[in-house]
Amino acid sequence: MTATQRALVVAVDTGDPQRPIEPELLEFEALATAAGAAVVARVVQRRDRVDPATLIGSGKVDDVAAAARAHGADVIVVLNDLRPRQRRNLEKRLTLPIVDRTMLILDVFARHARGSEGKLQVELAQLRFRQSNLIGAGSDLSRLGGGIGTRGPGETKLEVDRRRIGVRIAVLRRALARVERRRATRRGASAGDPFVALVGYTNVGKSSLLNVLARSDALVADRPFATLDPTIRRVYLADGAYARLADTVGFITELPKDLIEAFRATLEELRDADLLLHVVDASSADWPRQRAAVERILHDLGLESIERLTVYNKCDAIAEGPAESGAAYVSARTGQGIAELRARIVARLALVRAGGDVDGALVDR
Repeated sequence: MTATQRALVVAVDTGDPQRPIEPELLEFEALATAAGAAVVARVVQRRDRVDPATLIGSGKVDDVAAAARAHGADVIVVLNDLRPRQRRNLEKRLTLPIVDRTMLILDVFARHARGSEGKLQVELAQLRFRQSNLIGAGSDLSRLGGGIGTRGPGETKLEVDRRRIGVRIAVLRRALARVERRRATRRGASAGDPFVALVGYTNVGKSSLLNVLARSDALVADRPFATLDPTIRRVYLADGAYARLADTVGFITELPKDLIEAFRATLEELRDADLLLHVVDASSADWPRQRAAVERILHDLGLESIERLTVYNKCDAIAEGPAESGAAYVSARTGQGIAELRARIVARLALVRAGGDVDGALVDR
């Protein structure tokens, strides 16, 4: 997606009270902006269930085509994930590129990947998505026949694409395995300090919090998925007490499975954490949904048993925030609550160490 593209947002609202569509539309439009597009309009179809052929229904496709012409759109970005059949039918009738939610997130990841590991992971996710969306039918699959007269002249384009993607995926997996082995070696070499990891929804201020705690200069940007490559800094907590603090990729509601698979090695590194700091944007009216999305992903990754401390960030931007016993309330921008956060981290790590080794001491006395 280029910076000159004008995007028309299309979505189906099934009326699920557990998932109001407005917050997701705003988030989706922010993703489109992060991908370099200018959102010119939106078309929302309200129906009990998505249409299996076109997602939005045959009549609504005409409305989308008219809106695209009226607003000069040259790409359609669809909030809902599309099946190959739905994508093909929409492209035939709209004659514009169709980008669904997974494709858009992959595009944002590709734009923001800087380190070699991040680039490898994004390419792997893109190839896995493309592989799962390759379609073909009937006579196109010329090598499926096994008898005389059915053998066909050789590989079709579809088969060539599948084979090439498969080969490249294997290469990427080997490269990522080498990166993981190097990372494991580095972890072993610095195992003296406890390991603390920042987790949370995208754009909640994890990198800003890392910079304040570690007095570092990790990239900070007010956009989704600005951080893809893991960043680890040594952080002072109290006299004689330090920790290795890791900033990780942000989460999002229903993070595409191809991305989770591609980033699995990085995310599973969280298993080694002594403490997870779940950072929540207290200034967002949508924080309960965002928090629940992160907790679902942590559950899917099998990380429920790791000690966790909730950290409400951006508290300087609100008059009254969420009330939760045991949580920390901070502002990475102003420094509010940072000293208390360091003390809370020390206390939680002491509990972790006491549970595993009663004689283990975190703070020199």
